[in-house]
Amino acid sequence: MKPAVILLSGGLDSATVLAMARQQGFACHCLSLDYGQRHGAELDAARRVAAAQQATTHRVLKLDLGQLGGSALTDASIAVPTGGVQPGIPVTYVPARNTIMLSLALAWAEVLGAQDIFAGVNAVDYSGYPDCRPEFIHAFEALANLATKAAVEGRPLRVHAPLIAMSKAQIIAAGLALGVDYSLTVSCYQADASGRACTVCDACRLRQEGFAAAGVPDPTRY
Repeated sequence: MKPAVILLSGGLDSATVLAMARQQGFACHCLSLDYGQRHGAELDAARRVAAAQQATTHRVLKLDLGQLGGSALTDASIAVPTGGVQPGIPVTYVPARNTIMLSLALAWAEVLGAQDIFAGVNAVDYSGYPDCRPEFIHAFEALANLATKAAVEGRPLRVHAPLIAMSKAQIIAAGLALGVDYSLTVSCYQADASGRACTVCDACRLRQEGFAAAGVPDPTRY
């Protein structure tokens, strides 16, 4: 089995991507980041998902982006929006988060001898983050193949974003077909310590709409 690094947040999308990578026959090394997010329950969810899907390994790296602030997810003084998904980039955007996470995944991929990285970014039912677009994924993959010993020596790296053009309903349907247990996941931006979701943040609204559109019960605890 070829090794691959899977960015695993503990949310619905990354749990689906892990199942897709497993279905493709990869030995899945899951990486989660404790970046000072207010929704720390997602890290517990990531551990549950990794165990349930029999990931080869799962590591949680600590890098406190809260020291920089600038996001409602890392700065307690900035309120999480609850009025519905609005146009533009919301205050829940964490500056450079996906760039940082993919860079760490890239470093671990080199150590593992892996040529594949999987990320659950999505550019359809999402909150407008610039680092969830196809242009960003393509640019990061190009950077990875310029910046690494592996690529220079003839082992190019690929960044897989299989959900990028899928709706939330399509993602849920694909995950259910692969046996993903979405009751283990946490998407809410301000879930409590037990993982109970708030129902009104953008992430909760997108998740609820996705399950409704997919025509299946939502297993989220609200």
